[in-house]
Amino acid sequence: MSDFLLHASTWAVVTHVTVVAALSVRVIMNRPATGVALSWILLILATPVFGSALYLMVGERRIGRRRRAGFQGLRENYRRVAETAAVEGLTNIRWDDHTPGLRGMDQIGRRLVGFPTVRGSRHRLFSKTDEILLAIARDVDQAEFSVLMEFYIWHPGGLADEVLEALIRAAGRGVHCCVLIDALGARPWWKTDQPQRLRDAGVQLHAALPVGLFRTFVGRTDLRLHRKIVVVDGHIAWTGSMNLVDPRFFKQDAGVGQWVDSMARLEGSAVALLAAVFIGDWNLESGTPLAELVERAKLRLIEPDGPSDLQVIPSGPGQSGDAQLQMILTLLNTAREEIVLTTPYLVPDESLLRAMNGASARGVTVRLIVPEKVDSFLTRYASRSYFQDLLDHDIEVYLYRDGLLHTKAITVDGQHAMFGTVNLDMRSFWLNYEVALYIYDSNFAAEIRQLQQTYLDDSDRLDPEQFAQRSFKERFLENSLRLASPLL
Repeated sequence: MSDFLLHASTWAVVTHVTVVAALSVRVIMNRPATGVALSWILLILATPVFGSALYLMVGERRIGRRRRAGFQGLRENYRRVAETAAVEGLTNIRWDDHTPGLRGMDQIGRRLVGFPTVRGSRHRLFSKTDEILLAIARDVDQAEFSVLMEFYIWHPGGLADEVLEALIRAAGRGVHCCVLIDALGARPWWKTDQPQRLRDAGVQLHAALPVGLFRTFVGRTDLRLHRKIVVVDGHIAWTGSMNLVDPRFFKQDAGVGQWVDSMARLEGSAVALLAAVFIGDWNLESGTPLAELVERAKLRLIEPDGPSDLQVIPSGPGQSGDAQLQMILTLLNTAREEIVLTTPYLVPDESLLRAMNGASARGVTVRLIVPEKVDSFLTRYASRSYFQDLLDHDIEVYLYRDGLLHTKAITVDGQHAMFGTVNLDMRSFWLNYEVALYIYDSNFAAEIRQLQQTYLDDSDRLDPEQFAQRSFKERFLENSLRLASPLL
């Protein structure tokens, strides 16, 4: 019996060493960021069974062969859109009127995504969630040809149901309606009767990035469609941070207050680019040929309408590499006077942290606004571990006290901005499918800066001395979870 136990324990040790060594080599050869690689290797060493299983499920940005091939085709189509825009003169931007670094951002978008900056858009910024939902429903009610819509979360109740009823009415009068909702983010919604009501009315509805045991072996199941886009008749578009939820009915038991969001309603040239992002996503999920989608939705290249120069940047695994992060880093590096960043979740990688600290060191006033309470325990404490780094570099940290501030925006010198679905965390940069507007228009940027000021007015500035006095237990928990931040 003792010989058997000795033999079994020897084999267990050999198996353990083999698995740890093999997966460590696999992590190294996949060449993730150094912090990510070390975090995975540490997790595998510390908890071989759990760590190994978790790495095989979510440790690599596997998207499957079909999806990877689909993105190759989409990049070609994005380039065709850009070439058509160039022929029409929509990309003739007067760069001499802009900060020099913005032309570099345009080149990043062209090379890594295929989308150039286009001139001739107008906007209206919304910051009250009831007005946003009613305005979207109103646009859908006025649709004549098509409604294209994609969201990460749809939650029944309140004014979100007004959008549902507007879609049902639109489909009933023959409008071509396509709706794409994330399979996991909106999981509770998929179990209600609302999806079937939409289908019965004639709305084409698909779940984005379906999950399941078999799909775990094909690709990662935590890669999510985090975009928020609405396109009506090909000439009106919406994007921003808000899901299809009424905050009065959404996550009321989370203890964080109502979610606070903003959206932009666009007309003009940028609408065509947001429509292109949607039809690419729809093609990947439904298999419908792009040409058929364009024809049925009656999409077209839009004439310039408005003063804004805008660049649309979609991002995600297999689609754009680190384009979103590169755009934000370049945006921060153009700052001369002020940077204001608004994000619900702060888990920055080293490059973003250094860019923020570097801006402060060269005399730029850097203000970060985050919610006082967030709905994720891990993210809450991992985020707080970065506050000390920021405070040590004279960066002002503000805690928003009137709910979960969910707006994702960056303004630089009040002259240009980023606005969209991108959180300042690893997940948005590397795992989620996101979309952001890069705004090279001082009036539009100034409106976003004014919105950020309302957030600042409802925030408490974090006191460096008081924050330094938190308990050892708090600091240990924050720094421990920071080790896992590359994996969040």
